[in-house]
Amino acid sequence: MLIRKVWSTEASCTLALAALLLGYKPALAETTLRIAMTASDIPTATGLPNNGFEGMRFLGFPVFEGLTLWDLTRTDQLAALRPGLAEKWEQDPEDNKTWIFHLRHGVKFHDGTDFNADAVIWNLDRYFNSTSPQYEPPSSAMSRARVPLMGSYKKVDDATVAITTTKPASYFPYMVVYLLFTSPASFEKAGKDWAKVATLPAAGTGPFRITKIVPRQEADLARWDKYWDAGRTAKVDNVVLMPIPEANSRLAALRSGQVDWIEVPPADGIDSLKSAGFTIVTGSYPHVWPWFYNIGAANSPFKDVRVRQALNYCIDREGLVSLLNGTAEPSVGWLKSSDPDFGNPLNRYKFDPAKGKALLAEAGYTPAKPLSFKAMISNSGSGQMLPLPMNEFLQQNLKEACGVNVDFDVVEWQVLLTAARATPDSPSLQGAMVLNVSSPSSDAGVMARYFSSANFAPNGFNFEQWKDDEFDAALKTIGEATDPKAISAAFRKAHERLVDNPPWLYIVHDLNPRAMSPKVKGFVSPQSWFVDLTLVSVQ
Repeated sequence: MLIRKVWSTEASCTLALAALLLGYKPALAETTLRIAMTASDIPTATGLPNNGFEGMRFLGFPVFEGLTLWDLTRTDQLAALRPGLAEKWEQDPEDNKTWIFHLRHGVKFHDGTDFNADAVIWNLDRYFNSTSPQYEPPSSAMSRARVPLMGSYKKVDDATVAITTTKPASYFPYMVVYLLFTSPASFEKAGKDWAKVATLPAAGTGPFRITKIVPRQEADLARWDKYWDAGRTAKVDNVVLMPIPEANSRLAALRSGQVDWIEVPPADGIDSLKSAGFTIVTGSYPHVWPWFYNIGAANSPFKDVRVRQALNYCIDREGLVSLLNGTAEPSVGWLKSSDPDFGNPLNRYKFDPAKGKALLAEAGYTPAKPLSFKAMISNSGSGQMLPLPMNEFLQQNLKEACGVNVDFDVVEWQVLLTAARATPDSPSLQGAMVLNVSSPSSDAGVMARYFSSANFAPNGFNFEQWKDDEFDAALKTIGEATDPKAISAAFRKAHERLVDNPPWLYIVHDLNPRAMSPKVKGFVSPQSWFVDLTLVSVQ
C-alpha cells in the first residue's frame, strides 16, 4: 500500500504539471523598432516638434494629433486628409471664412484627461494668443507660419469648435492638420514651464506615447493600448528614435544591427545594402529640393527674373540624379512635370548652359563680371537628402557651365529652418542670397503659405518676398471657388507663374529612399512626408 501510495502521489504531480504546461502561454518578447533619423538632435517633445517635417514624422503625428489627419495607408495617390480628433468639419453656410469642427467623443490624452473643446481652445491659445499663460513662442512661430490665415476661434459646445480665417480658404483643413494637441495637464504638471514639459514626458492622443527623452541620444515611444481608434493600434511595442545626421554613420548603424531602419542611406551604399539582404524602399512623394532665392535683400542679384531663370537653365539635373544613384528625379517646377496641374509655362527648364549664359549676360553678368553669391546650406535634415555632396555638385556645375561662383555657409538643419523665417537683410543670414531648404508641394495650403505675397517672412514662409499679381489672383480663386474645374484651372495658372517667374531654383524631387532590416515588415511608403508607424512590425 505504501508503494502504491507513493506512485499515486508522483503520478498525480506529473499529471498536474502536464496540465499546467499545456495551459501555459509564454509571454511574448516585446518588439522594438529602432530608427535612425537624419536630425542632429531629438526634435522638441512638447507636442509640436521642431526639426521640420522629420520632427513631425516621428515625434509629431505618432504621439500628438490634429483635428484632421493624413491617410498614410496608400501608395497609389497623394496622401489625402481623413478625420482625426474631429469626426467631421464643414464651412459655415452663412460665412465661408468660418469652419465648424465636430470633435470626436470619448478621446482621452495619455495622462487620462479628456480631449474636448476646452483642450482645443487651450492649445490654439498656446499657438496664437501671446497673452495666454500657456503661450509657447517656438511653437507659435511654426504654427503662425504654417497656418497664416488663422483669424479667431471659439468653443461652440463641449464637442464643437468654430475657427474663422482671415480670408476664404477652401484648403484650410490642409493647414489645420499641422496644429497638434497636447494635454493641458502636462503644462500644469510641469509647473507651467514648457522647457520642463518635454521631460515629463508630454501627453498626446496618438497611437504611441513618449516614455523617455535623452537629448542628442534617443527618444523612446511605447504603444498606447488605449488608443481611441482600436483598428489602428500599433503592431510594435516600442519605437526608439536616434539622431544620426551623417549618412555613412547611419549606414554603419544599420549594418551593425544598432538600428532597424535608416532615413536616407548614402547613394553609393545602396547597391551593397541590397546585396546584403537589406530592404531599400523608394517612392514618389510631394517634395522639392530647391534653392530659395533671397529676392528681397537690398543688393540681391535675384531681383532680376532673368538671373533666376538663368540658373534654372544652368544646372545639370540629370547629372545630379546620376550622382544620387537614381533616388531622385529632375525638378523643373514646384510640381512634377507629370502632374496634371503643372500647366503650360513658357519656360521648360533643362540643362542649357548657352541659354543660361545669355540670360545672365542680358542681366549684366559676364566672364569679366561673374555672378557670385553665398548659399546657406545644412549638413543634414528632414527632406534634405544628401545636402553636402549635392550642393558641391551644383557648385562645380554652375562654375563650369555658366561661370557662376557660389560659396557655402554650412549650418545645422534647425538653424537653416530658422533662417528661412528671417527678413531678407537679417544678420542671421550672414549675407546669404540663397537658402537650400527642402519643401513640400502637397496641396494648395502649402502653396499659399510659401508663395502668397501676404505671407512674407517672418510671419510666413515666403522667405523670398516674391510677389506676382497673377499668382495672387489665381490663389484667391482657389480659395474662394467651389467648382473643382475652376479650382484646377486656377491651380494650373498659379503654377505656371511659379515656373515663369521663379522664386526658387528647382533642382530635384526626392524619391524618399529608406533602408531597412529584413526583419521590418508591413511598412507602407505613402506619397507623403509622413509615415504610419502603426502598420510596421518587427519579426
